[in-house]
Amino acid sequence: MKQIVWFRRDLRVEDNAILANAKDEVLPIFIFDKNILDNLPSDDKRVTFIYDAVLKLKLKLQSIGLDLAIFYDYPKNVFENLAILGFDETLCSIDFDDYAKKRDIEIESIIPLKRYLDSFILNPNEHLKADGNPYKVFTPFYKSLNILTASNSIEEYKRNKDLKKFEFDYENIPSLEQLGFKKQKLTAFLYKEPQKLFEDFLIKLDNYQEDRDFFYKDATSNISVHLRFGLVSPRQVFNYFRQFENSDFFIRELFWREFYNYILFHFPKSEFETFNQIDISWNENEEDFQKWCIGETGVPVIDAAMKRLNETGLMHNRLRMIVASFLTKNLFIDWKKGENYFALKLLDYEASSNISSWQWSASTGADAAPYFRVFNPYSQSSKFDKDAIFMKSVLKDLKDVDSRLFHIENGVQTNLFVTYPKSMVDISFSRKRAIEKFKEAKNETA
Repeated sequence: MKQIVWFRRDLRVEDNAILANAKDEVLPIFIFDKNILDNLPSDDKRVTFIYDAVLKLKLKLQSIGLDLAIFYDYPKNVFENLAILGFDETLCSIDFDDYAKKRDIEIESIIPLKRYLDSFILNPNEHLKADGNPYKVFTPFYKSLNILTASNSIEEYKRNKDLKKFEFDYENIPSLEQLGFKKQKLTAFLYKEPQKLFEDFLIKLDNYQEDRDFFYKDATSNISVHLRFGLVSPRQVFNYFRQFENSDFFIRELFWREFYNYILFHFPKSEFETFNQIDISWNENEEDFQKWCIGETGVPVIDAAMKRLNETGLMHNRLRMIVASFLTKNLFIDWKKGENYFALKLLDYEASSNISSWQWSASTGADAAPYFRVFNPYSQSSKFDKDAIFMKSVLKDLKDVDSRLFHIENGVQTNLFVTYPKSMVDISFSRKRAIEKFKEAKNETA
């Protein structure tokens, strides 16, 4: 038997479904997909991260007697050329977003495709309510998994050590420049191996539940990018931290990721439509949206979060909720525009989590925040960055401004020695406006 082993977002050798299920003679491949890359700017940091990860994967495969053929092309072209070599089938991990499903249907018309669930722990089809319908609320969903989540470990895939390398030209490696990208400098922790990130986070685990919301602290795991591209598996994350008694809250957070993938699987239209089907007339002002994108809203916590995102590709989860609430409630701009912008910028962008998180903030999704819940950005910054440590680290021109002014609407603007734009919207007025618009859309009366 001759198989193609197609690495996609499973860039590791350990606990890898396709290496466990492969047989006989294999051709491991990775495709820098032109359908995706050709729509990205040349300074996209994710491509630098993925490129380095792919080269490391190639070295790891060589260390176990295999190799990695690397392509820069449309997947269809790659498989049409490989089909001539007489492969029996292709093994790959599965994704449930719209592009991934369409791509795989196209490829299996060329060479048979075997899909394996590897980027997530759960098979979405196996965890339904008693009536056979999928869960829509996280808490009962999570409680239904108690046997799994309380277990000491989840079985990992064991690599088939009897694989033979298919003879192929493995030497042709496109450069980053040939892909159309410039090498980017990444935040320091992104250069660390997953195991080192585990060890770093273990020191913070005791205080994780309390500290995780303070966005000026380095209190989170920093593994989301590695998890997104499969340098580590969710099973490995679970098994490492499950052995520690104080890991319950972190494990629960890991399963929010599973829940959002579950929602996308069962409700694929939620990728493009409001989950709860309410019809909302959003603000279409493009200038308002662009000010949010570049961090010139006049609200310090919003501007600092967006500027940091644009600079690094990273954003703390609490900040994601704050900027999303501001866009969808205070500016009343369609969540899909915010979701698309995050898709362009976030290093750890994952369709299922991003879509559901945005719909949560917009009060349009599964188990979403109620429409009358509107984050006050000044209250949030006061609570989670009281001394403006994070905000001042980004908004350098405001470093000498009294920290208390950051938490007062248009407070920073009262300092005569700085130039800072007035807030785009009145927080109280825009909150009331959003609530009224949601009532109208839901046909509710006051």
